[in-house]
Amino acid sequence: MAHLRSRRRLALAVPVVLSLTASLGFLPAAASAAPAAPAAARAADGTNLAYVVNTRTDHRTIASVLRAIALNGGEVVVSYDKIGVIVAHSADPDFGARMRAVRGVQSAGATRTAPLSAAGTTDEGAVQVLSKAEAAKLAKGAAAGEEPLEADQWDLRAIGADKAARIDPGSRSVTVGVIDTGVDDTHPDIAPNFSAAQSANCVSGKPDTTYGAWRPVDADHYHGTHVAGEIAAARNGVGVAGVAPGVKVASITVAQPDPSSLFYPESVVCAFVFAADHGIEITNNSYYVDPWLYNCMDDPDQRAIVDAVNRAQLYAQDRGTLNVASAGNSNDDLDSHSLTDDSSPDDSTATPRTVDPHECFDVPTQLPGVVTVSAVGVQGAKSYYSSYGQGVVDVAGPGGDKYQIPDTPSKNGRILSTLPNNQYGFLQGTSMASPHVAAVAALLKSAHRHATPAQLQALLKAQADNPGCPAGPYDGNGDGVVDATCVGSKRVNGFYGFGIVDALRAVK
Repeated sequence: MAHLRSRRRLALAVPVVLSLTASLGFLPAAASAAPAAPAAARAADGTNLAYVVNTRTDHRTIASVLRAIALNGGEVVVSYDKIGVIVAHSADPDFGARMRAVRGVQSAGATRTAPLSAAGTTDEGAVQVLSKAEAAKLAKGAAAGEEPLEADQWDLRAIGADKAARIDPGSRSVTVGVIDTGVDDTHPDIAPNFSAAQSANCVSGKPDTTYGAWRPVDADHYHGTHVAGEIAAARNGVGVAGVAPGVKVASITVAQPDPSSLFYPESVVCAFVFAADHGIEITNNSYYVDPWLYNCMDDPDQRAIVDAVNRAQLYAQDRGTLNVASAGNSNDDLDSHSLTDDSSPDDSTATPRTVDPHECFDVPTQLPGVVTVSAVGVQGAKSYYSSYGQGVVDVAGPGGDKYQIPDTPSKNGRILSTLPNNQYGFLQGTSMASPHVAAVAALLKSAHRHATPAQLQALLKAQADNPGCPAGPYDGNGDGVVDATCVGSKRVNGFYGFGIVDALRAVK
């Protein structure tokens, strides 16, 4: 991701997609994937599709485009005038093409391939719920000064978070926004550090701040609660501890309430803008924006998705928010020139395609200024599932690995954290690595209150510890087959970026 991450942040006044094109040096006409069937075919039955329409930010242009949306059979859901992104619904199968022809529109496209009515979160495998009997047994063996279940939290010790908490647990003036499936703020480990005033439900593309709207719709939407606990579970004598147990967490729900839990672009645009406008210093993004694992710039719908989400996350950066995102669980080399994407679109019928990640982007992971995080296990080695890439990964964090077994009571290489309904469970994935990094960033922000997002990212890299590329072939699952190749030096490489974050160094 040197092609994105190392570039200067883009000015909002410049058309964002054009800026991406110019700074990356690729041609939009260079097809890197066979586009799926056009949205027109998929909305032919007259049902609504959702769209993003991206314009210049002056009031005259926005007013003109809003009128054009109505004239072309669209209905405006919300207009984010400050970034020039309008969310609209339309049953007209030609709506996207019509809007792209409107004066002042810089990109426009459908945000999904199925009418309104495989989750994009980056956890790997099903959750393993810790039973009450198992939790009680673990609690009896807790050492003095530890949380009841902390003995199973190898990840805290791996990055010195247990020792860091004794020096500085983080400031309550720092908030990490969990953009995810919702957070159960009634959980006793989360309630002490939860910020309701900075929480919302953004599923529709427009923020709903009704009390409790940010909560998961059911226990199956556990992902956000697990992430929140990793960041800031309180040291209160209950359950587990977070990496930064003194900071606050907020919930910005973006997952669809149905079993798919899909994270659509308009929801994520809403989340970044809401976080920026409500003083959230850091966001955690343990997902990719559905329905495309990689969004290719030669497809008008996918191009509009990249444009809209990038405008929103750049707006957040400009307002002082650091955005942290997971690298993904496909064991993909994000610096290669050819990858197979066989999961897109994940809201209808997936069609296998070959993509170039220099031209087709994992969003928000590959957007400029976003901190990209790979995962490691207890041995400090890259997790078998974690995507990677020289110049793409910024830092690494504990994400768990079932093949790397810790010397803990449960002998479980995954990450233990909070679940809805006062439960606890183990998960693994770059979804779990990203919140560890977001929490260390929160500790750094607590110590350096005036640090900008760029300065925080530099501090994260400076305090990280890089194990360097493996001495021999990398075989993550032990089956005798080389699974990935690490490129780079001891200082910075494709597996770990600048290294594994270190909470103790952050507070020192």
